[in-house]
Amino acid sequence: MLRIPPLPIMLALLAGSSALIVVHSLGRFAFTPLLPQLLADGLFNLEQGARLATWNYVGYLLGALLALVLHKPQRQRIALPAALLINALLTLAQGFTSDYAWLLVWRLLNGLSNGLVFVLAPALVLEWLARRQQAHLSGLVYLGFAVGLLISNGLANAPAAQLSGPERWWPMAALALPLALLSAWLLNSLENTPKQQSAPPAATPLFDRASTPLFIAYAGAGLGYILPMTFLPTLAKQQLPAGDALISSVWCWTALACMGGILLWNYLSSHWGDKQALCATYAVQALGAAAPLVWPGSGGILLCALLVGGCFVGSVFLTQRLARSLQPHQGPRLSAALIALYGVAQLAGPWLAERWLATGGTLTQSFAFGAAALVWALVWSLLTPSHPPQEPVKCPT
Repeated sequence: MLRIPPLPIMLALLAGSSALIVVHSLGRFAFTPLLPQLLADGLFNLEQGARLATWNYVGYLLGALLALVLHKPQRQRIALPAALLINALLTLAQGFTSDYAWLLVWRLLNGLSNGLVFVLAPALVLEWLARRQQAHLSGLVYLGFAVGLLISNGLANAPAAQLSGPERWWPMAALALPLALLSAWLLNSLENTPKQQSAPPAATPLFDRASTPLFIAYAGAGLGYILPMTFLPTLAKQQLPAGDALISSVWCWTALACMGGILLWNYLSSHWGDKQALCATYAVQALGAAAPLVWPGSGGILLCALLVGGCFVGSVFLTQRLARSLQPHQGPRLSAALIALYGVAQLAGPWLAERWLATGGTLTQSFAFGAAALVWALVWSLLTPSHPPQEPVKCPT
């Protein structure tokens, strides 16, 4: 029987979820359903679109690294709401920018504020839940991102005939601005929750024998999912005949799969354990990333949307939870390091696609990079322990 969490826990989950809608669904991944329309408007070409994605991921990496410095409560109190509001304003700024050079700047800064929020907001909620023995609910924070994908798909496609060029960002900004204010207020109330006073634990390295395979696997996860999640609607437009309903609905299918996948993997992990569930997410995603190569056309496109869309967020929160169980005292610092690594790996995806296109390759063929990276992630996840060793052991040098 499904138990509804108490109101304070629901508000905590809403705080993190609304932050992810602003920065990740509207600020970042709205670019995916908008990309085919912006290409058709002549705002830039496909290679330039891949470069915009790369700059966004550079910013995301910088934001995650900045979170390593700003994760302490007194700094986070200012940094988190500021990054949320800046991200929403940057979404608005893109709605008035046709100059490609400025678009590069806005996407870079969008990524930076996104990376900072994506580290700090879920980590804050996870720590808040863990202090109440409710860490198993932390994956539900990402439902906001999944709902946001569905919303961004609607905001991209419903007014498509009435808007053109940079105006296509207006609906995203109209929702992002008030939602950023709500999220900032809710997160600030969590931050002010009294904490138990305890002596700080002894410093230990982030990379030890238990955690290093998990870090290596997460690098594969970052590269593996980013190609479908950036280029799938564009690939659908290339592979499918004009007017095919899947061209406009593929992002909707991805969002629905993402929503169901978060609930599924959060449930399965409570029965299988985080490690086993994580390995399963990588196996399913690898099949999804390879599907457009193996079965070109509507079947492969839909499989990719469902399998990658339904698993990649599960990989994120299962990795975060498994990492925290291996090093429970590291908290936000561990989260920031993992997401920074994820950001580095994501950089490689659009860059590889851009290089491959420049040498005469096809967008479909570039998905092979993603499938291979997810197999890599699966192998290294299998080598990750399910529980921390009895005594911390440093990796041999």
